[in-house]
Amino acid sequence: MGEWRKSSYSQASGDCVEVREGDPIAEVRDTKDPDRRSLAFAVVEWSRFIRAVQADAFGV
Repeated sequence: MGEWRKSSYSQASGDCVEVREGDPIAEVRDTKDPDRRSLAFAVVEWSRFIRAVQADAFGV
């Protein structure tokens, strides 16, 4: 499994999520509570989600 990393868009307060990618899963966790269980996604699904966010598919 890779190292935990934050987005370069994270605020200075550190209130964000971190992700680490491995094969076959990507894990996501809250930086405010790193000891809590992470969410796990198939790498394929995580990649689709990231592409959708980058393409502004959610209109946010």
